[in-house]
Amino acid sequence: MDASLEKIADPTLAEMGKNLKEAMRMLEKSPRRTEEENGKKPVSEDIPGPLQGSGQDMVSILQLVQNLMHGDEDEEPQSTRIQNIGEQGHMALLGHSLGAYISTLDKEKLRKLTTRILSDTTLWLRRIFRYENGCAYFHEEEREGLAKICRLAIHSRYEDFVVDGFNVLYNKKPVIYLSAAARPGLGQYLCNQLGLPFPCLCRVPCNTMFGSQHQMDVAFLEKLIKDDVERGRLPLLLVANAGTAAVGHTDKIGRLKELCEQYGIWLHVEGVNLATLALGYVSSSVLAATKCDSMTLTPGLWLGLPAVPAVTLYKHDDPALTLVAGLTSNKPADKLRALPLWLSLQYLGLDGIVERIKHACHLSQRLQESLKKVDHIKILVEDELSSPVVVFRFFQELPASDSAFKAVPVSNIAPAAVGRERHSCDALNRWLGEQLKQLVPQCGLTVIDLEVDGTCVRFSPLMTAEGLGTRGEDVDQLITCIQSKLPVLTCTLQLREEFKQEVEGTAGLLYVDDPNWPGIGVVRYEHANDDDTSLKSDPEGEKIHTGLLKKLNELESDLTFKIGPEYKSMKSCIYIGMASDDVDVSELVETIAVTAREIEENSRLLENMTEVVRKGIQEAQVQLQKANEERLLEEGVLRQIPVVGSVLNWFSPVQASQKGRSFNLTAGSLESTEYTYVHKVQGTGVTPPPTPLGTRSKQRLPGQKPFKRSLRGSDAVSETSSVSHIEDLEKVEQLSSGLEHDNLEAHSPEQPPRATDLTARQTEALQNQAQHQEDDHSQMGTRVQRLKV
Repeated sequence: MDASLEKIADPTLAEMGKNLKEAMRMLEKSPRRTEEENGKKPVSEDIPGPLQGSGQDMVSILQLVQNLMHGDEDEEPQSTRIQNIGEQGHMALLGHSLGAYISTLDKEKLRKLTTRILSDTTLWLRRIFRYENGCAYFHEEEREGLAKICRLAIHSRYEDFVVDGFNVLYNKKPVIYLSAAARPGLGQYLCNQLGLPFPCLCRVPCNTMFGSQHQMDVAFLEKLIKDDVERGRLPLLLVANAGTAAVGHTDKIGRLKELCEQYGIWLHVEGVNLATLALGYVSSSVLAATKCDSMTLTPGLWLGLPAVPAVTLYKHDDPALTLVAGLTSNKPADKLRALPLWLSLQYLGLDGIVERIKHACHLSQRLQESLKKVDHIKILVEDELSSPVVVFRFFQELPASDSAFKAVPVSNIAPAAVGRERHSCDALNRWLGEQLKQLVPQCGLTVIDLEVDGTCVRFSPLMTAEGLGTRGEDVDQLITCIQSKLPVLTCTLQLREEFKQEVEGTAGLLYVDDPNWPGIGVVRYEHANDDDTSLKSDPEGEKIHTGLLKKLNELESDLTFKIGPEYKSMKSCIYIGMASDDVDVSELVETIAVTAREIEENSRLLENMTEVVRKGIQEAQVQLQKANEERLLEEGVLRQIPVVGSVLNWFSPVQASQKGRSFNLTAGSLESTEYTYVHKVQGTGVTPPPTPLGTRSKQRLPGQKPFKRSLRGSDAVSETSSVSHIEDLEKVEQLSSGLEHDNLEAHSPEQPPRATDLTARQTEALQNQAQHQEDDHSQMGTRVQRLKV
């Protein structure tokens, strides 16, 4: 590129190209701060640091911009730019620099140059997108062109608007018709720009009985127009969609055009499907948009061109009205808006433009064909050939008795049954969309919420493919990721109802219905002091749930556990995540209940022990004081005098018994130490009862994680008994040798047991042990015979 720049005669243009290339190269590098920048000290507190001295050079300024773009070194690394800027992107960026340079020319040269740029770009766009005999308005804001078109329609229909202004509109209010599937906030934007009240907007519903759920209902629109005419209103403008913002559906533009011609309504069309007008084959529904009064195009998004303006093509013969409406301007700066697009279109050429649009359409068709082969995935596209947008969602049809969402429109289900199933469906699809966005960021997926279908995942390559560099391999990877996530979704969906029933049947647990949580479910442990009617914070419950969460995460299972507040409450709950395999829900619920109960009992034990210890100390102090008084009475007052007492004790020693007290934590009482001094052994006291372990003490196979459902029935027996016969024989031999050793020790004459030393309970225990050993011998002999056979 440097050699090409040397051929340019104008040194300023050559230097501009070099500076742009150098600036882009520097900004692409990773951020780093120079020592000189960090070492600079401000001279004056009133002047910012970068302005001090004789100014900064270009490298320092670009270094500052780079640091602002990439962030500080101390911050976490983030993606500096999502969009991929190629050579065509550099041409678009160069257009902004050239625009500033061209504006310095003299007026005559500037007028000729801007006129040429504007006329060329308009002609090229009209030919590429099959829009004949029209003008072009270039604007930065996508909705700005439609606002100017509305202003042009008002000037065209109200002849006295320039003179009388709002009085004309008050006598005959204009009506702007928008589809219910239009972009959110479009109507409000138009009213704010035009100064019209909100009643001037008319929201046209989409088809509810036949056809697409996202296409404008033409019959209902005609009824609305007739009603407005009868009430003395003026139907002004209709905004149709060639590819809705959500799912990419196209309205019946041909029928809408006929209706608009009948009532004199301006027809404006916008949408992503207008890009397909540049292809060799165009569907009839999109091709009808070429006959409309105006359309808005966004070639910058379709072709991956940064900082390129949007274009509104329109048909109107009165230049005075277009000038008043703001669609045309005599300012050269306004005409230079087309310069970045003028450069980029020449760089790409017709083949490059068509190839990029065709590539995006092929990506969507590739995804559609692949999704048709995937179970439990529903594609929300009516016209697959004309729409380059793919919208899909996860669903699973289960029997009517099961609480699961089905592939049935929400309008056909009873309102009472919609709530929980709809939210559950949306939560799982939202989780799926977020997972796919992280795993395959090159596809540019978005999660959308539709009024009828709920939460879905959208793939719109025309809007993202060129910027992200999406290729066919990325679509294949997306399909692989979807298939890998389906078992998790189906398994979680099937376990939800079972988890709810288990929790409701377990004492001490409360099932929390949180449909927005994409997991097995939410549960809360109800402790003794828990008040279900109170929504205030619960410190004791929060402490129990925090410990419970720690214990559950220590089990290292495949499930994820989180803690969070209950819906509209400040009480803590345990949120159980998605299940990737068959989970033993009963074991899971019982483990939660037993662990929470142990944590609560241990917490209360510590509290009770603190109180018992405090009372024990007080009682010990009282007994020590009482013992001192008794000792004083026994020994007399003279023995307490230091010199006299030692003489008396020498002549007549006092034989005092050693008395002491020990505190038994288990019994919570003071005990005498006389037994310890006599027998030289500390008393055992009361043995605390063992803590129940619940199902956590179940034996698992080697490598089996907690909460895995164990095999049952004959399959389980066959698999567990399929262990090597050699290992079983070795175990039998070890057990038999151990039993023989036990028998030898039992008959050893060194320490024969004496009947006089055995109590009745010990004798009975020995008899039971002998009986168990005989049973074990018989069972083991039977098993050895089977193994030998």
